Amino acid sequence: MNHAISPAHPLDTAGLETVYDQLATALDEVGAQKSELFLVKLALLAAHQLGSAPQFAELVRVAQRDL
Repeated sequence: MNHAISPAHPLDTAGLETVYDQLATALDEVGAQKSELFLVKLALLAAHQLGSAPQFAELVRVAQRDL
């Protein structure tokens, strides 16, 4: 993935795998009917933590690629 956003403390492969596992588990726990709401809520919390609407917009653009 090539994008302009570079985190202050990027996750290594093990960290990304941990995050993936946590996300997959949480999605299983909330179920299909609430997964979209959960992901929106998580995205808003992440955007708040990031503290930059333009950076978040760039992340959205990157995430939309090649779906």
